[in-house]
Amino acid sequence: MPTVISFAPNRDRRSVIIGLKHLLRPTDTVAKPGVLTFDLPAIDDYLPQGGLSLGALHDIVSETAELPAAFGFAIALISRLARTGPVLIVISPTTLLSGRIYGHGLNTIGLEPERVLLAEAGDQIQAYWVIEEALKSKAPAAIAAIAGADPDLKTSRRLHLAAGKAGLPLLLLRPGAKGKASAAMTRWRIGTAQAARDRFGLLKAWRWRLVLERCRNGRPGEWSVEFDHDTHRFSLAHAMADRTFPQSAVAQSLARRSG
Repeated sequence: MPTVISFAPNRDRRSVIIGLKHLLRPTDTVAKPGVLTFDLPAIDDYLPQGGLSLGALHDIVSETAELPAAFGFAIALISRLARTGPVLIVISPTTLLSGRIYGHGLNTIGLEPERVLLAEAGDQIQAYWVIEEALKSKAPAAIAAIAGADPDLKTSRRLHLAAGKAGLPLLLLRPGAKGKASAAMTRWRIGTAQAARDRFGLLKAWRWRLVLERCRNGRPGEWSVEFDHDTHRFSLAHAMADRTFPQSAVAQSLARRSG
């Protein structure tokens, strides 16, 4: 099961920092500068250097007000990191997840639960503070956060700079954000799709509709993808296996959403 860190209101920041430093001990494996790839040229070719920058903030925006699909996509991405070490998941009471995060679900999507530290912050301000302290430690392999309300531009810029200094990826899940300014390197909008089933009707692969709305030094795109829970690899969903949406279609889609 994931290790859970709860931040009670009566705990002072000094004791919290001591606890974080104890749990987030640096590992022998050092993060190398580079990118996190989908190992899927149809997507990687749209991204600068052929993948997601590791030392950066990346916005993961849910197409709906609820976050399970977007959270699953973020964990699938993190599970592809070559670096070992703890993965920090930060949530606040305003998190819109249906149910609780549990070990078996993380394991089936490629992330070993014993690597996970789950920090339950008291509010979004405390959540951002925990994220920054963890980035300063440079100990986690990655951070996924669901802080609740969207950060303002100043806060997102601060988080992006902290991720850059640490050389670590920070995936910030944002429920239903529309057009709000952000300093993130990329902005992904995640929609649900019916999962792939085998001939016995059992789950074979998760599926998502991905829209890359913003990418610094890259280009927008839209895909339907699936993630095999046995191989932990991304692929284009069968119906989309021979194409991605042209850029004009993406622009039309974004225009409809902003209208």
